Amino acid sequence: MDLSTIQSLVQAHGLWLLAPVTVLEGPIVTVIAAYVASLGLLNLYAVYVICVLGDLVGDAAIYALGRWGPKTLPGRWQVRLGLNRSRRNGLKDHFRDTGGRTLLIGKLTHSAGAAVLFAAGTGKMPFGAFLGWNLLGTLPKTLLFVVIGYMFGYAYSTIDNYIFRATLILAALIAVGVVVWYLRGRSQASE
Repeated sequence: MDLSTIQSLVQAHGLWLLAPVTVLEGPIVTVIAAYVASLGLLNLYAVYVICVLGDLVGDAAIYALGRWGPKTLPGRWQVRLGLNRSRRNGLKDHFRDTGGRTLLIGKLTHSAGAAVLFAAGTGKMPFGAFLGWNLLGTLPKTLLFVVIGYMFGYAYSTIDNYIFRATLILAALIAVGVVVWYLRGRSQASE
């Protein structure tokens, strides 16, 4: 989809188009919407509010999937996914003790976001706390993408490429960290 198509869609449907799209897709939609606002086709403050709300709704859906989705799976699938009682109890303890920090890290790194949101649901983090911490991470993250879009949105394709690359790099760093953590745990257990 090119920018002229997006502009004509926004002119025809405005914020009604933006709202559902922000639930499904995050940063690049925010960048494009802020750019369109810089052209005077949308209200910038409304774009910010809609993008924050859309992000929260999408995150709540992933949380709900983590909270109620695994229960619908047959027992053998739960085992294959590592969703045994011990692990679920560990997630409950983790999100009770340090859930806010985990959500903020997941939200701001973007790479681990969906996994952290799902884990918060699986760990039965209270929804009010989930929403509060998630909002705390969503506000600055969305503001950053609104500012980028407003100032540099004409280069949305390049920005999307940078977001994708940064996400891959962060995901790789997280994966390396998990492997190191796992190997350290195994070596300490064998001593």
